[in-house]
Amino acid sequence: MAGAGTTKGGGANLIKSTGTIGGLTLVSRVAGFAREMLMSRIMGASVAADAFFVAFRLPNTFRRLFGEGAFSAGFVPLFSQRLHGEGGEAAAKEFSEQVLAVFLPTLVLFTLVFEIIMPVFVAAISGYSGEKLALATYLTRLTFPYLVLISLVSLFSGILNSLARFTAAAFAPALLNLAMLFALIFVRVGGEVTATALAIAVTFGGFIQMGLLWASAKKAGISLKLRRPRYTPGVRQFVRVVVPATLGAGVYQISAFIDTFFLTRIGTGSMSYFNYADRLNQLPLGVIGAALGTAILPQVSCYVGAGEPDKAARVQGQAAELAMFLCLPAALALSISAYPLVLALFAGGKFSAGDAAITATTLGIIVLGLPAYVLVKVLTPGFYSRQDTATPVKTAIIVLVANVVLNFVLIPPFGIAGLAAAIAICSWLNCVMLYVILHRRGHFRIEGWLASRIARQLIAAVAMAAALWAIKTGLQPWFAGSVAKRMAGVVAIVGGGMLVYFPLVWVLGGIDKEELKLLRRRKNVAADAG
Repeated sequence: MAGAGTTKGGGANLIKSTGTIGGLTLVSRVAGFAREMLMSRIMGASVAADAFFVAFRLPNTFRRLFGEGAFSAGFVPLFSQRLHGEGGEAAAKEFSEQVLAVFLPTLVLFTLVFEIIMPVFVAAISGYSGEKLALATYLTRLTFPYLVLISLVSLFSGILNSLARFTAAAFAPALLNLAMLFALIFVRVGGEVTATALAIAVTFGGFIQMGLLWASAKKAGISLKLRRPRYTPGVRQFVRVVVPATLGAGVYQISAFIDTFFLTRIGTGSMSYFNYADRLNQLPLGVIGAALGTAILPQVSCYVGAGEPDKAARVQGQAAELAMFLCLPAALALSISAYPLVLALFAGGKFSAGDAAITATTLGIIVLGLPAYVLVKVLTPGFYSRQDTATPVKTAIIVLVANVVLNFVLIPPFGIAGLAAAIAICSWLNCVMLYVILHRRGHFRIEGWLASRIARQLIAAVAMAAALWAIKTGLQPWFAGSVAKRMAGVVAIVGGGMLVYFPLVWVLGGIDKEELKLLRRRKNVAADAG
């Protein structure tokens, strides 16, 4: 791996790309929080809420299987090779049309089959019966077409990201949240009626997202035409890469189905508790993890393709540094402040303080795996950029088996807290295995400069955690008061943590100051030029 001075300015580019993606993702997350805050008060942790969360979870699980990780792992490196090769944009566009011609009919057929077998499928996953099964099946049939739409969004996102145009793809998820938010605002009666409105809003949001990405790709000069499906050499190469990645993603999604299987059997409300906890957990995951993974895959692929593995490793090192700089404080802050946060954001209406306590316990445990989960997003491009999608499959299988075993061991005595612990443990197991393999192959290692910065970040994070504990204890009466007092308490906790962590990590040298200064200078130059 290159020394600390290699690819000077690359870290600033990484921070800039991650900031663009993360900032726009944050917009989506804020809209998502508004949605969840309304939903908790209108729907509570009810039977209808559980049924909707099952209906929302199933197409999203398949989306992650077909439309995101696996597809990007196969498509982005191959698209980038053609884009920067002899054929240039024309060859990249032709490849995209060939993939679309095969990808779209496959998705439509898959969706139609599942619409037909939906009652059996939902019953097998959820264990529901009677009216609850009928409602969950009906809602899932309404949400399932979202799979086709969001998978096409992923195709266009891969194209735009390879062209270093991150804005539209990063903003698109906000449109789904806004569509669901409107459904909650205008259909506030709760129960099955609101659940149905939300399910319709999911598919409608998919149409809006698809429209935005199609228009953005066209503006970037990539206007794809529908072709007759043909098994061309380009498609053959894509399939060879994407099938192992799909199997790997399939293992992860099987794990998600297994979590759903256990959650629906823990008791009424468990799906809702987990959803609200995961909403807070997904904030740093989406803003940091997804942004980093999206930003570094094209860069790493480019360096590997150019025969510059040291620069590729350097990008991963910088991404790991940035990931820990943001994830360590996020994980500790969410774990320590879980109950005040959940109480302030979700409690009220049909969501009681007791519901908030269970949700907070789930959150406090699951976020302990947050740094590992984000590091996985940093490590996997080291495999995908080399068109090695088989290795992550093997590690995912081991993680899946471990997750099942831990669920059986931990859920009976601890309930939903045991399931959260299993998820956190398996996140670290996956992270460690991927790193060890990359290290042994000589593709990436934690060098001294990186280890030193992470250690300093950890010291600052521990100091922040102590400050958060003191603030939470001192403001305890606020969290038993009005909504305004609870929100003020959350602001005090978040603000206090930031005032401790960021100055301390700067003083200790836990982040590359030169890269940050370079980024600021570039922003100032751009502002002056504008």
